[in-house]
Amino acid sequence: MKISLIQMNSVSDKPANIAAASKLIEQAVAEEQPDWICLPECFDFLGGDRAAKMAAAETFPGGPAYGAMQALARKHTVYIHAGSILEKPESGERIHNTTVVFDRSGTEIARYRKIHMFDITAPDGTKYHESAAFARGESVVTYRCEDMIIGCAICYDLRFPELFQRLSAKGAEMIALPAAFTLQTGKDHWEVLCRARAIETQTYVCAPAQTGTHIDAKGPRQTYGHSLVVDPWGHVIAKASDGCGIVSARIDRALVKKIRAQIPVAQHKVAFG
Repeated sequence: MKISLIQMNSVSDKPANIAAASKLIEQAVAEEQPDWICLPECFDFLGGDRAAKMAAAETFPGGPAYGAMQALARKHTVYIHAGSILEKPESGERIHNTTVVFDRSGTEIARYRKIHMFDITAPDGTKYHESAAFARGESVVTYRCEDMIIGCAICYDLRFPELFQRLSAKGAEMIALPAAFTLQTGKDHWEVLCRARAIETQTYVCAPAQTGTHIDAKGPRQTYGHSLVVDPWGHVIAKASDGCGIVSARIDRALVKKIRAQIPVAQHKVAFG
């Protein structure tokens, strides 16, 4: 299976972001002919204050970001793992950071709401409080893409190996990780953590990321980029350059099976009381 990851610099202009994502998907289809395409976290809207995020959020099914990705999946008969989209809540004042996946016919086949909220103080003193605007999800989600089972995670989920173990236990052979990793943490932790999760779960980790500067209510924020694909042995087999663009790789289920047979860690787990 051939995959393409889309690296973006989304801003607080939803129509512009959807247009940029659509253009990059069209380019990926023309140049790479992938079976599966994945966008970064919050590809539809990144930045602004809480009120702007709420205004940009949409109800599924439908909405401009949802509709655009659904139409592109159907047009090009390709799977689209639509990074994450701001989703209006069914109730309450906090939105969801939600992945939606479409199959080759444009049918929605999976929906995952980000579980772990990014509430931290970065090394430079910048504070992030994701839970002020976003409500956490509760479900561990996998879906089938052709013969492969794909697990869903988003950005900060990367720091919680328990989620990745749950995805592996549900049969995941590849884990999609759309992200908007900060520059400060990304330069030291991004690749290390992606490789660690791939090695631990013996899965491919496919991580499209936001890159560059974004302006939110507290000023400019920097994201790290460096979208990458890690194989189940922990090798980085594809990595994006700086700036917006596309990175592609081929995924081989046989390699997952081979590595799991060589080192059958799933069979060697011990339950601790």
